[in-house]
Amino acid sequence: MPFTTEDHPGVCAQPSRDSEGFVLNHCMLRVKDPAVALDFYTRVFGMRVLRKLDFAEMKFSLYFLHRAQAGEAVPQDVGERTAWTFAQRGILELTHNWGTEADPAFSYHDGNAPPQGFGHICFSVPELDAAVRWLDANQVPYVKRPEQGRMRDVAFVRDPDGYWIEIVEAARLRGLGR
Repeated sequence: MPFTTEDHPGVCAQPSRDSEGFVLNHCMLRVKDPAVALDFYTRVFGMRVLRKLDFAEMKFSLYFLHRAQAGEAVPQDVGERTAWTFAQRGILELTHNWGTEADPAFSYHDGNAPPQGFGHICFSVPELDAAVRWLDANQVPYVKRPEQGRMRDVAFVRDPDGYWIEIVEAARLRGLGR
């Protein structure tokens, strides 16, 4: 029998057919300065901006970032690319509320200090040691290095807005939680 889900209290044993085709498209982070955040996510994590949407009447912009697979064809037409963007998995939306970059005292709550809420996003990397060397070379600040704490082979770094990013190598996590 094919795997469908682990069984835990509250898990729906059989999802409704009405939810077939639903895909988690993106997660959103608010950023103080888009130039700083875009540099970080495009330079350090290799993400590309698929689409920027401005909402002048509400004074904010949305940047949709994606890490395309080799050979993945992204539509050139803006409308087609917008529709394609909203059909993908693993999109990071950066939301910039205009003017925050000019306020030196402004910052967003990262969710990890009281009152806790949002925790982190995660990047799976092909080789954790190489990723750590790359993060070190780019002076990315750590919350936890892979060799620290009780949970080994998992790193946590901070982005320019203080959000935590978990860094994992899938092959090293086979024994996690056993």
